[in-house]
Amino acid sequence: MELANVQLIVTDMDGTLLNSKDKVSTRFFELFEELSSYGIHFVAASGRQYQSILSKLQPVKNRLIVIAENGGIAMRGNHQLLINALQPDDLSNFIDPLRSITNTHLILCGKKGAYIENPTDEFVSIFQEYYHQVTIVNDLKKVTDDVFLKLACYHMQNSEQHLYPTLQKFTGQYQIKVSGEKWLDISHLNAHKGNALQKVQQELGIGPEQTMVFGDYNNDLEMLQQGYFSYAMKNAHPNVIKTARFQTRSNDEFGVETILENVLKAKKST
Repeated sequence: MELANVQLIVTDMDGTLLNSKDKVSTRFFELFEELSSYGIHFVAASGRQYQSILSKLQPVKNRLIVIAENGGIAMRGNHQLLINALQPDDLSNFIDPLRSITNTHLILCGKKGAYIENPTDEFVSIFQEYYHQVTIVNDLKKVTDDVFLKLACYHMQNSEQHLYPTLQKFTGQYQIKVSGEKWLDISHLNAHKGNALQKVQQELGIGPEQTMVFGDYNNDLEMLQQGYFSYAMKNAHPNVIKTARFQTRSNDEFGVETILENVLKAKKST
């Protein structure tokens, strides 16, 4: 496969396109413009809230396809491509057991915004980076006026060690994804980035052999399988390195931009 064949570029955000200071490089936006002139489509795919993704990619936000909440929703401009919602009964399986685990904070992620129960000051400073539309409530189970896409769980030490063992029994009924060192996400069984990316590919008429994907954590595994040009970041989880066909530099070493520069060179040489 030749890099000149690439027509769709898909990138995760945290740990991938964003550096450790949660910033997108100026070089990425320059490459976006150059590659767009060749008709290449871009997708931002993240566990983040839709509004948070757009805020990070403000200069090009109207020209992106966005997969948010780990595939809970996909948007092309104002057009909703896909939504996979949790039901209130689903949430009752999780909220009380997770409340009982110390050092755990829950965020109920809806289409309109996110909802948080009485957060500590410390957690407020953490979640504000990822969620821009937020309502503080007394009881998550009493929130009803929204469509729920995900229950995000944050453990102050490690989500894989402290949260996943309690939730592992629900695998096969729901998506239970360790999406970061301290984050774990619970979603509808069909809500993952791979399904959402497949919908985008169908919408655009672009196949896996023309698709490039970048990721770093377990919530990226399915979408990496949707692109021939699948790249694990140097800083990726071992599962991602094992799944991806290729590897690039870390998010602090312009790993995404390095490969995009190679795509641009390939396009110019054809």
